[in-house]
Amino acid sequence: MSPSPKGPLLLGVRHHGPGSARAVRAALEVARPVAVLVEGPPEGDALLALAADPGMRPPVALLAHAADDPGRAAFWPLAEFSPEWVAIRWAQEAGVPVRFMDLPAAHSLARGEEEERTAGEGEPSARMDPLAVLAETAGYDDPERWWEDVVEHRGAGAADALGAFEALGEAMDALRGADGDGVDARDLVREAHMRQRMRAARREFGDGYAVVCGAWHVPALRAKTTVAADKALLSGLPKVKVETTWVPWTHRRLARAGGYGAGITSPGWYAHLFAARDRPVERWLTKVAGLLREEDRQVSSAHVIEAVRLAQTLAAMRGRPLPGLTETLEAVRAVMCDGSDVPLALIEDRLVVGDVLGEVPDGAPVVPLQRDLTRQQRSLRLKAEASDRELELDLRKDTDTAKSLLLHRLRLLGIAWGRPTASRSSTGTFRETWRLRWEPELSVRVAEAGIWGTTVLAAATAKAETEAAAAEELGEVTALAEQCLLAGLSEALPAVLRALADRAALDTDVARLAKALPALARSLRYGDVRGTDAAALATVATGLAERICVALPSACAAGLDADAAAELRGHVDGVHGAVGLLADAEEGLRERWSAVLRKLAARDAVPGVIRGRAARLLLDDGRLPAEETARLMGLALSPAADPADAAGWIEGFAGGSSGGGTLLVHDERLLGLIDSWLVEVPERAFTDVLPLLRRTFGAYEPGVKRTLGELVRRGPGGRPGGVRSVGAAPEGFAPELDPVRADAVVGVVRMLLAGAASAG
Repeated sequence: MSPSPKGPLLLGVRHHGPGSARAVRAALEVARPVAVLVEGPPEGDALLALAADPGMRPPVALLAHAADDPGRAAFWPLAEFSPEWVAIRWAQEAGVPVRFMDLPAAHSLARGEEEERTAGEGEPSARMDPLAVLAETAGYDDPERWWEDVVEHRGAGAADALGAFEALGEAMDALRGADGDGVDARDLVREAHMRQRMRAARREFGDGYAVVCGAWHVPALRAKTTVAADKALLSGLPKVKVETTWVPWTHRRLARAGGYGAGITSPGWYAHLFAARDRPVERWLTKVAGLLREEDRQVSSAHVIEAVRLAQTLAAMRGRPLPGLTETLEAVRAVMCDGSDVPLALIEDRLVVGDVLGEVPDGAPVVPLQRDLTRQQRSLRLKAEASDRELELDLRKDTDTAKSLLLHRLRLLGIAWGRPTASRSSTGTFRETWRLRWEPELSVRVAEAGIWGTTVLAAATAKAETEAAAAEELGEVTALAEQCLLAGLSEALPAVLRALADRAALDTDVARLAKALPALARSLRYGDVRGTDAAALATVATGLAERICVALPSACAAGLDADAAAELRGHVDGVHGAVGLLADAEEGLRERWSAVLRKLAARDAVPGVIRGRAARLLLDDGRLPAEETARLMGLALSPAADPADAAGWIEGFAGGSSGGGTLLVHDERLLGLIDSWLVEVPERAFTDVLPLLRRTFGAYEPGVKRTLGELVRRGPGGRPGGVRSVGAAPEGFAPELDPVRADAVVGVVRMLLAGAASAG
């Protein structure tokens, strides 16, 4: 059968439908057209030859973006089971011309249509879903199930290869109506351009060509319209210069109805239907069994046989020609998952959707930055994958350090291929853990970052220098300095440090200074790990610490409310940790900071939460004797003290994840003071302090809370009703430390610490 002499062969399809794809191939084999037009932007014509390259592996997408603004971009995804891809490959194999025919991306991007588009965008808006209408007319409540029955489950060897297209075109004609009601205005413009491309094809090839497009457009392309009418629709359209290329795509992105997805819910299932020439259900359930076995579930061949029988029975009961995805999943849940949805969710994620990532050949046009990134990915053996992958790095190894630098530079450029995460195996400074996942839109981020330079290093350096000059707050510059050291941007660091020194000199807000210092201290540590010279950064950081030591006591005694006091308490913690890292660089800094903490702990005008925290930090550092700690706690919890302020002191001293509960377990003197204060709090004040106390003690681990409760219940000397008196030794402990017994474990502790240090 050949194309009708009265017009071209119009093949209306459902985008990314395996049944449509098989039907398109069968129809093209029967009709043997002399040329093929496919829905897509004409700017991609020059790239169609790459579809035949052995390095091209779907899913892929045609990317078009504005040359002067890569962020304004559109994607046309194509999977192996997409009818458009099948038509392109058939034409190339048959040696006939193939071209795109949709509205040029130069117009669509200029019209502000950068809302995420796909090749499936040609379907009408949510006002009317034609498949839902046809399914309801046929008695189906699910459009997906109807489409599977009438199209996807049709055999490729059907006697009339064109019958489905003719019937679907007539159905769409009836739905659209003669006056085009419900048709989006954008579709009218696109269809006008399609007709113009068809007229050009008729002049070049005659009527012996084929058109592969969304079924919704078939009535409009078949309609009799004048050239003048179409030109009127297309006249005056804005236009921008665009650049196009092929980029890898993923099944997971195809499954997204929003974003750049195509809105199909089961791309993995569709890929299986397209690839499985016979016994699709049996082959699918065998894949499911293999996946469950990999997850250590007991699944045998008998389970597969029973699941096949159940799926076929369900399809027969429902009057379906073959079991669809619904029947197979129900059979899997009942037979292989013991009725549980947990393993079924894994199947839906890994097989129904899948993490397949396509590939494009090296010959595809890319910005220089993308080419440099690809080169580094190959040299470092960092393969881009669509699934989450955890990467452990040992920064003492040159290759792992190079991987770390690349990932940090990409993050600075806004290309979030990897995210730092907590390591499950080590907490040493020589270790880094990353979670990698390549998303298709990262190709757009790479194109956008191309304005900064032609290599990853040059681009990251240029962007860091520009951001340092534009930063208005000290916190922005300190974060940028930390990023520069992590990314090894030694050429950008001088400009960042100049901006840092300028902002620090002008900033008088002690809270902002305290917030900025921890990032600088961490940066110095990272510099040591990577061998970076950060002497200038150390000078800025110690100067910042000195200013904080001078200004912090006055700032904490300035009549702070509860929220401001809690914020400053957090800054005190941050500065304390930073001073520990900076102490080696600046002799005497630790002593000056300890003097500040003593002022904070002893000054009544300072909020209780800060006084308590200062006392706890001094105690942990061995700079506050236990007797002095008990004295400060006794003053803070005296009857004359405000109950809310006293509760804040307890929260600062023993709250959070600082080990306060363990301290109280082993020092019953302090626990006795808290217990004595608590029983004397007036009834009306108790209601006010209860939330603070609950927040403090509620953060303890269950074992610690249980032990504290037992200590309070036993009371002094093991008697119920109270805690051991101040000065008495806890049960099982001597009144004083035994130096001889304590010295016996020193050697073991040294061995443990040495082993931990060598482990990183």
